[in-house]
Amino acid sequence: MTLRDASLRGAPQRPSRGHGVAALYAGNARSVVGRGLLATRSTNWIVVLTGFVEPIFYLLSLGVGLGAYVGTVQDAAGNDIPYAAYIAPALLAVSAMNGAIYDSTWNVFFKLNYQKTYEGMLTTSLGPFDVALGEIVLALLRGGAYGLGFLLVMQAAGLNLAWTAVFALPAVLVVAFGFASLGMGITSYLKTFQQMDWITFFLLPMFLLSATFYPLAVYPEPVQWAVMALPLWHGVELVRGLTTGVLGPAMLVHLAYYAVMIAVGLAFTTRRLRALFLD
Repeated sequence: MTLRDASLRGAPQRPSRGHGVAALYAGNARSVVGRGLLATRSTNWIVVLTGFVEPIFYLLSLGVGLGAYVGTVQDAAGNDIPYAAYIAPALLAVSAMNGAIYDSTWNVFFKLNYQKTYEGMLTTSLGPFDVALGEIVLALLRGGAYGLGFLLVMQAAGLNLAWTAVFALPAVLVVAFGFASLGMGITSYLKTFQQMDWITFFLLPMFLLSATFYPLAVYPEPVQWAVMALPLWHGVELVRGLTTGVLGPAMLVHLAYYAVMIAVGLAFTTRRLRALFLD
């Protein structure tokens, strides 16, 4: 036996994964979710709580405070509604986006670059799709929790203007899923805290421009087309239509946008994890 053979025998070996789907997915994403929930309960619950409170402050300061001066605005059907009822569904979509994107970016950044969590996971029977799906589900749960809490606040304040608001929670989960599926893959390319600031650099203008606080019609037409390409705008319009009862074929376009976003994000993140740790 050569020295090289002996060293290889003593080194930890990755389990055999087979080929095709078996090389990517072991059907055990729930283990990743379980570990993440335990970590959140023990160390991160304060951070999670602050993310829930932030959109409520926006609603109180702008929807209630500024809304007293604005009065009513028109929804997509031309009906006059309170300004608070106009921005509340937008803040609901933003809340879901923030919960999902921060969980799938900053948490992933530390696990990837400092804790080396994924390297350990992928030395087990878990495949890259298990890890990607598990982390995305964690981000989805956080975004959904933010959305549910804010939706209850809206209901208590009388800002859900139609019975179709009951479908706002599933819509919020779709929004969270879309952002979470892309967030993890994008974060895998970021290596420093300065690079992580690019995420905020992109999210902040999207938050301000996506018809969150004022209608799309206030923009020049070229800017309107740019805004309509942003994922948050589709989420805002989807949720706002449900809470105000203004439904139409455009709702299917918004859902299709997120379906594509989710599919691309899952495939992108899985391929990225495989390239980082297995190829």
